[in-house]
Amino acid sequence: MQLTRRILALAMPATLAALIGAAPATPASRPAAADTDRHDPRPTIVLVHGAFADASSWSGTIRRLQHAGYPVLAPANPLRGLAADTAYLRSVLASVDGPVVLVGHSYGGAVISGAAAGDSRVKALVYIAAFTPDKGESAAGLAARFPGSTLGDTVNPRPYPLPGGGTGTELVIERARFHGQFAADVPAAEAAVMAATQRPVATAALEEKAGEPAWKTIPSWALIATADKNIPAAAERWMARRAGSHITEVDASHAVAVSRPAVVTHVILAAARATR
Repeated sequence: MQLTRRILALAMPATLAALIGAAPATPASRPAAADTDRHDPRPTIVLVHGAFADASSWSGTIRRLQHAGYPVLAPANPLRGLAADTAYLRSVLASVDGPVVLVGHSYGGAVISGAAAGDSRVKALVYIAAFTPDKGESAAGLAARFPGSTLGDTVNPRPYPLPGGGTGTELVIERARFHGQFAADVPAAEAAVMAATQRPVATAALEEKAGEPAWKTIPSWALIATADKNIPAAAERWMARRAGSHITEVDASHAVAVSRPAVVTHVILAAARATR
């Protein structure tokens, strides 16, 4: 054993020298990739899902964004309370280097509006069939402002324990009604998987009032899903116009990121390219 250790100790410097000597030098005429990124960084696209969904709902969009050369992050949205979810997203953004394009679907729109406030690294906001609340507004209040949502007829409340004690209420969409309500333009088999993996949202999150929104100071883009049964298209359109967003409309369900990822990606890329 002692002999083996001595042989390794003697051989290691030579081995390292050989490896270092074999490494190709970066040509002086071509800057290193890190230098290029430092001078002209592409923004990181941060995708925030909404209620009754999870980060996998962005899969088709993520593949397209990565193919286009953009770094992408799709964190899990806790869906427990607007202030708490906003604080969590801010902690995620703190771990990202460089500029950011922040994208929110559904309730995730309310979360990105709060999380981006005062963050100079967030260069654009993108709302995908999403809430765009102003200060003092809630997701539940905005959804009820215009007729057309049938969500209330399809959800079941159930209790869950609160961390500090007591009981909260969360909502889930009935599995048998999930396809028609949430993802009517998604194949039935895929919608069944989405129904089984849906993440419940606390009623407190939908009822909590928003703080000062980032869309008043950060450029925004909005995709309106005209066949949305969760958030009426009229509500999405009204919020987008109020925010001064660049608006695109598509005939799609609330699960537009799943059914129409190419359109979603197109809107996100338009926002990302406008930041460079």
